Amino acid sequence: MTRHALAIGLSRALACALLLPSAGALAAPDTAPGTAIDAAAEPKDLDAVVVQGEIAYRNRTDDTAPVLSYDLEYFQRFEPNTVGDMVKRLPGAAFVGSDIMEYDGVQLRGLGGGYTQVLINGKKVPGAGDDRSFWVDRIPAEMVDRIEVLRSNSANRSGDAVAGAINIILRDAYEFDGGYLRLGVNRWHDGEVNPTLGAVASGEALGGRLLGGINVQDRYRGKSKRSDRYSDPTMAKLVSWEDQEEVKDGRDYSGNVSYTVDVGETGRFSVDGFYVKTDREITEVSFEEEYDDGEVITANVPGFSTVDQKNWGIGAEYRFDMAGGTTELDLDYARFEDRSMESEEAHAYVDGEWDESEAERLDIDASDAETSFRLAHKRVVGAAGMEFGVDYRAKKREIGHAYYEFAADAEGDPVVYAPDTTIGSLIEERRIDPYLMFSGKAGVLAWEAGLRYETTDSDVESSQDGDTTRVSRDYSELLPSMHLKWDLTDADRLSLSLARSIKRPNFNELIPALLDGEYGDNDYVGNPDLAPETANGLDLGYERRLGRRGVVGVNVFYRDVKDLIELVNTGEPSEEMRDAWEDMVEDGDYATVEEAMAAEPAESWLFTSGNVGDGKVYGVEFDLSTPLGAIGLEHTGVFLNYAWVQSKVDDFMGERRFNDQARSAFNVGFIHDLPAAGASFGVSYRKQGDAYTRIVGEEVTIRYGADLEAFVEKRFGDSVSVRLSASNLLDASKDEVFHKFDTIGDQLDRDHDEYELETEDAGPSYQLVMRWAF
Repeated sequence: MTRHALAIGLSRALACALLLPSAGALAAPDTAPGTAIDAAAEPKDLDAVVVQGEIAYRNRTDDTAPVLSYDLEYFQRFEPNTVGDMVKRLPGAAFVGSDIMEYDGVQLRGLGGGYTQVLINGKKVPGAGDDRSFWVDRIPAEMVDRIEVLRSNSANRSGDAVAGAINIILRDAYEFDGGYLRLGVNRWHDGEVNPTLGAVASGEALGGRLLGGINVQDRYRGKSKRSDRYSDPTMAKLVSWEDQEEVKDGRDYSGNVSYTVDVGETGRFSVDGFYVKTDREITEVSFEEEYDDGEVITANVPGFSTVDQKNWGIGAEYRFDMAGGTTELDLDYARFEDRSMESEEAHAYVDGEWDESEAERLDIDASDAETSFRLAHKRVVGAAGMEFGVDYRAKKREIGHAYYEFAADAEGDPVVYAPDTTIGSLIEERRIDPYLMFSGKAGVLAWEAGLRYETTDSDVESSQDGDTTRVSRDYSELLPSMHLKWDLTDADRLSLSLARSIKRPNFNELIPALLDGEYGDNDYVGNPDLAPETANGLDLGYERRLGRRGVVGVNVFYRDVKDLIELVNTGEPSEEMRDAWEDMVEDGDYATVEEAMAAEPAESWLFTSGNVGDGKVYGVEFDLSTPLGAIGLEHTGVFLNYAWVQSKVDDFMGERRFNDQARSAFNVGFIHDLPAAGASFGVSYRKQGDAYTRIVGEEVTIRYGADLEAFVEKRFGDSVSVRLSASNLLDASKDEVFHKFDTIGDQLDRDHDEYELETEDAGPSYQLVMRWAF
């Protein structure tokens, strides 16, 4: 309660400062009150987005904090379908765990998705990931104005971005004028053809400006997977193998709207909203063959899943001048819903004779809603700009998992599911986060410094088959930040950022429900008493302007992570061990369970998540975006970025990297314009480094092949363009190596339960798109 009262007290104190007179402007900062409202640029014509007269390059921003900005035009020549297709081209962005040719959970600096903050219009949104991540492939590219990479925290932004943040800026009514229609068709390697449709229009309406956009695209992905399983890494003995064909077939519907109107002489009111609906069916057809004591066991394993997910949000903002500065009020509501189903059957035969038929099904009913309110005020104080405010956020995440099972009595019995178990969870979080920030400029040096005090009150309720537990947890963190920008020359710039950030525990790590055999033979239970991870971070960058449009930059980063959350052994034996001891007593081998425990020590355990210590993350990021006019190729643009990352953390076996951290991410490409012919073409190449994961009972190495893309474009006048683009021209694969163990002892001794090699591929795809501006 003391912590909560402190946050409220700070918030009230900051609000009272609204009534203080301005101290006067000796040297007005770059963001003087009223500037954004009174001196807005003319809206950008949307036909310039459709028919691009010039190659677009990375923007060089004036932000003091390290920000990389990329307009939609930077990506558009390669016709991305989703934000994921755009983000994969950004410096340091990796996708570990995504299926081949899919880009859902983005990871900056190679860290897991929960370390990367995803914002829409600068605001947090709920998503599907248990690690609090947001799947960027749910947002169509056509809704986007630009994407920003925020490498370090500022006080006026939520601090849960250890690796950095991706800010997806949707198109705004005030920024665009006109309209266009997008019609396209995709063809996949297996001959499947899918349409896509998008439309955007913006103009004056209702006394202000109104923008609306819709997008409908069929989402299809067919892939093949092969798994070979051996008794150990020598691969001397093949235990089993599996061939699988998977098809994801569905449709995404999305739309966004933005309305802006000026109020009085200094006020501006705006409303924006977005809606994305994902309907998808996933069909799997697998054939398995296993060898056991001279018997050949074959199995047909059909699987079927449905995905029914919705993301939507609406927000209102009002800015106006008052008390010698500019005040901003924001009210936002965002929601994620998931009504999905997963099922799998297995029909097994021993030496050709039917042996058994089993089936499992999981029904998912999930919702995650966030309501937020923001009060902020900017003003001039002496030679500096001051911004202060408070963010309030309330989250309610409710998930129900219903498990069903079936076992046949005879071959051909129809599948009739019977309830097995149900697990439910309700997580409620409330945050009050006051902040104070100063900024200014002295000659060639710009600076920004601030403090943010983040508080979290959480209640976790878990139920399993009717048994309910409820736990409360409160914590708070002070997050300082400082940014320096030094313009060495008109072309050269140095930047330094120091900031503290936070990562709250994953949702599944908080839920105290027992998961039997979650890690080999080991069980798992969540820990609602977890403290958040925090990180002290440093970013040191150099950037140089190349001519009129080019830019090159290099950035060195370091993160010192405290209270790292890892798996820990509770010391309690697993349910399997308890059952084994009870069976020994029932069989008469021992008189009591205690005697059985003494004679047969536990080999599998109950694990949970705990704050175990520190971790370190560091690396170098390089990016280049420039025309080649210096060598006489003014109509040729090149793009290159490379990130190398490393980390250290200690687990139950010793030192390793952070789990799922790709060693590197590399992008290179070019675009060449033919102005006289009204045409252009380009090629892009992407390669992501290997990633490694080690948990109790399993170790996995993931490797992705290189992705080669190309496009050719023809423009017709000022209003029509036609592009043909191709992806995955190298027929890249995703390859995984699994080391599996039953117990920790086996894992330490390298006594394998199974060694598996798995590969999946999806083939090239082609897209033909016409855009018409009106």
